[in-house]
Amino acid sequence: MAIIENWLPASRENYELILSLWAWFPVASSLQWMISWYGMGKTSVKSPLNIPGRIAWMTMEAPGFLTLLYIMRTLPAQHGIDDLPWQNKTLAGLFVLHYVYRAVLFPVLQPSMSPIHLFVWGFALVFQLCNATCLGSWLAAYGPTTEAEWNSYSQFSGGGGSSVLQFAVGLVIFYIGLTSNYFCDEELREIRRNEQRRQERLAREQGKAPGSIEKHYSVPDNGLFRYMLYPHYFSEWIEWLGFWVAAGFGCVPARCFLINEIFSMLPRAVAGKKWYIEKFGEDKIKGKYAIIPGVW
Repeated sequence: MAIIENWLPASRENYELILSLWAWFPVASSLQWMISWYGMGKTSVKSPLNIPGRIAWMTMEAPGFLTLLYIMRTLPAQHGIDDLPWQNKTLAGLFVLHYVYRAVLFPVLQPSMSPIHLFVWGFALVFQLCNATCLGSWLAAYGPTTEAEWNSYSQFSGGGGSSVLQFAVGLVIFYIGLTSNYFCDEELREIRRNEQRRQERLAREQGKAPGSIEKHYSVPDNGLFRYMLYPHYFSEWIEWLGFWVAAGFGCVPARCFLINEIFSMLPRAVAGKKWYIEKFGEDKIKGKYAIIPGVW
């Protein structure tokens, strides 16, 4: 049953329209270079339009994997597809695995989360819905949907397809990025936990209530943080590079996803490095790149 006829799930014509617009989404993301703040985290500002961090994060991230699951469940039947190849199911599983962590577990595990501006929430929601529609539609009906199509897609698409070996390589790259992403997040969480324990200890000694750690920051130095300030962003790029490799270089939705991730995150990282320097000083940040070691 369609939620919105011909749009959710999308007909082939509407899928191609959304995909063509999605390919231009980096233009909208690039507008971040023109503003001096990012409405969440380090560079956020006080605003009546702010949404509590955990609520905003869950409601802007979860629609992505929920939409993809819905499309995978409904669109094949509309096209007479009884069962999808293991490649399609595996790729869908990778997407869901990532976003179950990012949308559900991540905000639960965080000791605290800064408010998120309504504009940022809306931008992220559009990102998730467009991305899930494009990837889900390709996986459910508009990409290769039989083993024979995967074989011909691999052999005769001008090098754009994915052999089993390439698929396996993509999986390895994806899991390297996913693991790195988690440990980078955990390092940032530990900074908050340490501050929380410190404030609780001081509060007990002084007989006062513990202070807020919502806006507590320090410069992390473990793991990849020795070399860059935003390795969790970089690790996510590695994840979706692996996804694109597994899907095949001819998979336009996977390519668009990776490009959109880069264009969305790079301005934040560069602005974040400037914030770190202003707050902690050039000497404290010396030798650390924003997000791409040796480049930026």
